[in-house]
Amino acid sequence: MATPVELGQKFEHEEGRTNSSLSLKQTDHTHRRLKNRHIQLIGIGGVVGTALFVQIGAALAKGGPASLFVAFTLWCFVILAITECTAEMVTWIPISSPFLRFADHFVDEAFGFAAGINFFFFQAVQVPFEVTAVNLLIQFWTEKIPVWAIILIVLTLYLIINVFAVSSYGETEYWLALGKAILAVGLIAFTFVTMLGGNPKHDRYGFRNWDPSSVSGAPFAEYTKDGSLGRFLGFLACLISASYTIAGPEYVSMTAGEAMSPRKTMPRAFSSVFWRLTFFFSIGALCVGIVVPYNDPNLIGAINSPAQNAGASPYVLAMERLGIPVLPHIVNALILTAVFSAGNSYVFIASRTLFGLALEGKAPKQLTYCTKHGVPIYCVFLVLGISCLSFLELGNASEVVLSWFINLVTASQLLNFAVICFTYLRFRDALKAQGISRDSLPYKARWQPYATWIALFLTLLMAFVDGYPVFVNWNVTTFLFSYTMIGVTPVLFLCWKLYHKTKWRSLKEIDFFSAERQVIDEYERSFAISKN
Repeated sequence: MATPVELGQKFEHEEGRTNSSLSLKQTDHTHRRLKNRHIQLIGIGGVVGTALFVQIGAALAKGGPASLFVAFTLWCFVILAITECTAEMVTWIPISSPFLRFADHFVDEAFGFAAGINFFFFQAVQVPFEVTAVNLLIQFWTEKIPVWAIILIVLTLYLIINVFAVSSYGETEYWLALGKAILAVGLIAFTFVTMLGGNPKHDRYGFRNWDPSSVSGAPFAEYTKDGSLGRFLGFLACLISASYTIAGPEYVSMTAGEAMSPRKTMPRAFSSVFWRLTFFFSIGALCVGIVVPYNDPNLIGAINSPAQNAGASPYVLAMERLGIPVLPHIVNALILTAVFSAGNSYVFIASRTLFGLALEGKAPKQLTYCTKHGVPIYCVFLVLGISCLSFLELGNASEVVLSWFINLVTASQLLNFAVICFTYLRFRDALKAQGISRDSLPYKARWQPYATWIALFLTLLMAFVDGYPVFVNWNVTTFLFSYTMIGVTPVLFLCWKLYHKTKWRSLKEIDFFSAERQVIDEYERSFAISKN
């Protein structure tokens, strides 16, 4: 009897031949080797990093503890809506780079091109940023290690992990993401114990930082303006931070083409990703507002420092304030693994995004080449080539340049969420037009289509709201960094549409990847037989 891995390889190659017979532009020769436990934690691996453990302190300083907690909790419900609609599509059609190819097949070829370029650019630029963060975290201990050596070691490790095989990536990311989960749970436990007096100073500080009558207490802090307007702007700053920090469903979906038994694995992964991320981000935001005052001088100084290493983490600041000697070093080590894991996830997702574009003929066909282990190696090489931007850190203005790249793509994630929502609405309308009951799908999204419409509106709104300070104090550079991708993405859509004369997909003529689904159905049946 063939093993599940052998079956995954066999049917993936058959899928490639079937695709070719349907005149699809390229073939998919990736292998289904990611297990359920891998996928369960990959969604965490891509989004839990410096943003949750370090950079969240900047949002706290602007809005205060209550604004931070409310904003992060509210945005988790937006992510829930996006998770639901993504799950319904991907569990039925678990192919490589799914939601990007859905945008092509369910909306318009030009729409898929614009969405793919936007998402690829967003993921690829994140890699050098995370590599730079690794160096800053190491500087928490020592500055004697050459920067170029750290960058070279990190990029080499990414190359080894992502090139050998899909299973090596899944196994590595599983353990790294597990470390993130342990760190997050440990910091929540640290908050609970110390706030009740379990610290060297025996200080039962509780919710002191939430108490308006205390010196440091202001649950809703004022930001840039006084009074109610200032408190609203503080909350808005926290909501903007949450909208760019909390993600997950898109990372899980990108594993669909390489998941073992996807019809069983993917629904479980989507169901768990929301609750896990809500726990980490919502409870994490609550804890950050407990352990350190929003106006703490050390927090403000660390935020304004050009090198924000682990010393800028609210948790590390709290540990130092409470006189806890060793724990900051342990936390820094775990944050280091979290940042490394985030960069590793970005390499994987960016390479698979580029692979999906190549499969649809929107990138050079050479990028569809896979090794015998099912790795789109040229895509990985290209992403790692872009990651060499991290060597800019060797220059004096490196942090400025890298921050430019990050600021340039801040709107890309929200645009990507909007793409998923709009694609799902078209998917849902096409099912209705063709008389296909949603009850027949492996997973039926809840609260539809209302939840998706709300998520679509809020993601587009936040994409435009992010740069609102520029209209208060006009700055051309800030305006360009805040709104470039919002302008570039429609231009990409129009250029592809006009050049290729593409047409808006007819709801009654949309093909739900029927050939691919047949191959996946047969693979699922054979997989079940092999397990028995």
